[in-house]
Amino acid sequence: MIVVADTSPLRYLILINEVELLPQIFGEVVISDAVLSELLHENSPEAIRSFVSNRPEWIKLEHLDRPIEIGLSAYLDLGESESIQLAEQLNADLLLIDERKGRLVAKQRGLNIIGTLGVLLQARQRNLVDLEAALEKLENEDFYLSAKLKSQFSAD
Repeated sequence: MIVVADTSPLRYLILINEVELLPQIFGEVVISDAVLSELLHENSPEAIRSFVSNRPEWIKLEHLDRPIEIGLSAYLDLGESESIQLAEQLNADLLLIDERKGRLVAKQRGLNIIGTLGVLLQARQRNLVDLEAALEKLENEDFYLSAKLKSQFSAD
């Protein structure tokens, strides 16, 4: 299974100490140069920069084989643009992405997507995580979770 990740899902899973769910569920996760740069940015929390600086072998860095399409870069940030284009380039089975505009573009382009919450839900289905505790940690990291969505995930 080929899984490409945008910045946000990795960022939040690192911050809530649940990033190791990714190899348990998906095996390897591929990131682009822009995602790596965003995670290592000086404004990223130290926990993220430290994790990514010593990234495990299951996180693979792949380079785009052509420049970013103008249609992507005009609408999305660089990390999202590269993640979508890399997912297409690799014929990925799944794209991990949270941002609404990025998810919309990815769906329009025929990509299968899942976000941070979807990863946590899959982990709970495999008895790998306490979903309610993980959701609370996410909210403490400024992850927006509407009351409706929270109740849906708590009810599952």
